Amino acid sequence: MTEYKEIATPSRTKEILKQHGFSFKKSLGQNFLTEPNILRKIVETAGIDRQTNVIEVGPGIGALTEQLAKNAAQVLTFEIDDRLIPVLEDTLSPYSNVTVVHKDVLKADLITTTKDVFKEELPIKVVANLPYYITTPIMMHFLESDLEVSEMIVMMQKEVADRISAKPSTKAYGSLSIAVQYFMEASIAFIVPKTVFIPQPNVDSAIIKLTKRDKPAVDVTNEKEFFKLTKASFQLRRKTLWNNLTHSYGKDETTKELLTKSLTEAEIDPSRRGETLSLEEFARLSNQLEKNRSL
Repeated sequence: MTEYKEIATPSRTKEILKQHGFSFKKSLGQNFLTEPNILRKIVETAGIDRQTNVIEVGPGIGALTEQLAKNAAQVLTFEIDDRLIPVLEDTLSPYSNVTVVHKDVLKADLITTTKDVFKEELPIKVVANLPYYITTPIMMHFLESDLEVSEMIVMMQKEVADRISAKPSTKAYGSLSIAVQYFMEASIAFIVPKTVFIPQPNVDSAIIKLTKRDKPAVDVTNEKEFFKLTKASFQLRRKTLWNNLTHSYGKDETTKELLTKSLTEAEIDPSRRGETLSLEEFARLSNQLEKNRSL
């Protein structure tokens, strides 16, 4: 293959933007990375090789897509901005193993699309520089879908990455930490400074690596209720678990009796705060609530 000048260098990025008369849309959270070494490090962290199919979200002008295409079997990328489709046709023309789908990934049928695009049944990894404003919905869309994703290696605002990988009794720990860690093992791989983007965002980013667990981290009898409970427990951040639960579930006598009985049987002090409870404790409480509701 002919060697092409990499998309991600600052000079080539500016050249592409000028050539296509492209202007950034703040509403789409567009920040393009202009440091090829960081992109190569992302691909390396993700362990992408010819035995891997990759899904990318928000390719921009194709800087990360290019590095993925050089290493993966196939790359399927979702782009919502119609102005970028002709740009990507141009920048990614050297790579026959890339398919650009002009669609909002949140509205995409992931199973059907991957079956249509990927020629071989290989492990699927999600590798993306996620738009800040929609990071969590995109991640949860993949986690809650039936698509078998072995790993997600995604760039996001450092603060969100801290929340996802947080441990109990830390300031960053919350319902998002639990929602992700229930399905995946989470760890921050490395930090990306804000100076390597055009336009420059206000904060640094982080690459987070999420590896799918063989089975969820804890056994719960009702997944939906488990997530409802964890959300409720963090609603009023500085309040006790009891205050949060009565605020969400109700303050009538029947509800208070149900909560008291369940907390006692789960051996959890109602005066604790939500952020001190581990996934195991939340699972225990959720299962007791479920059990006592059916009595």
